Amino acid sequence: MADQLIKATAADGGIRAVATITNRVSEEARQRHNLSYVATAALGRAMSAGLLLASSMKTEASRVNIRIKGNGPLGGLLVDAGVDGTVRGYVNNPRVELPPNGIGKLDVGGAIGKQGYLYVVRDVGYGYPYSSTVELVSGEVGEDIANYLVNSEQTPSALLVGVFVGAEGVTASGGLLLQVMPKAAQDESLVALLESRVSKLRGFTNLLRDGYTIPTIFQELLGDLGLNILPEVQLVRFDCSCSLERMLGALKMLGEAELQDMIEKDNGAEATCHFCNQVYQASGEELAQLIADLKTADSLG
Repeated sequence: MADQLIKATAADGGIRAVATITNRVSEEARQRHNLSYVATAALGRAMSAGLLLASSMKTEASRVNIRIKGNGPLGGLLVDAGVDGTVRGYVNNPRVELPPNGIGKLDVGGAIGKQGYLYVVRDVGYGYPYSSTVELVSGEVGEDIANYLVNSEQTPSALLVGVFVGAEGVTASGGLLLQVMPKAAQDESLVALLESRVSKLRGFTNLLRDGYTIPTIFQELLGDLGLNILPEVQLVRFDCSCSLERMLGALKMLGEAELQDMIEKDNGAEATCHFCNQVYQASGEELAQLIADLKTADSLG
């Protein structure tokens, strides 16, 4: 099944539902960054969450940044996701591994840490981005972002994200977001009903591994509440906007003296993109051209 994102509504628009499958996204991140099992789970959950949050934004260039900084050995992570279905991310310490937690699952909460902060930035492509910071509640990603939605966006929300990864790689990854919209949030019975149904789910990735599709999961949760599955199926993918040209642009900001020092010492420069682990190399000739460009700009200025 292709990595995808599907939206739905229920209860006459009072409930918003969105779900994503990110098997290939998480596997590509695992391979690019040589991630441990627990690091794969942490980053995969955060990337799914980023796509779910970005799905509610309207403008074409909209993006969401999620940064989690906890007191655990993972050292934090950063995810960048767009309304266009693209996502990328990295963790600070990709090889950290921990024993399973008390219920036999990957200890994402222990790797991230239960003390720290979640930072969310929403950028619509113009003006000042909207940013918010909340304290971590568990380090498990899903609970932390649901807490952000309730406290910063005042939207009752349930968020399930998961990654199943073994020796063969990622076999199931994705997430589900359910939100009670303002016009229905006063209906306490509806909120309680959703909470009860979500609590009975066997985990989103367990359903994927059992062959459930997103529409069948929606049907099981909301089928008797006027479910309306929107027809558009958006494909999602791991994608990074880095390039050699961007690297050269960043190097130019170092100035003539630093560029000349790189030429004399190494006859070039090398840089690695944090988001996708792509390595870029600039030759001595390319650095010399940057110096020439700077001198031309100075003479014209």
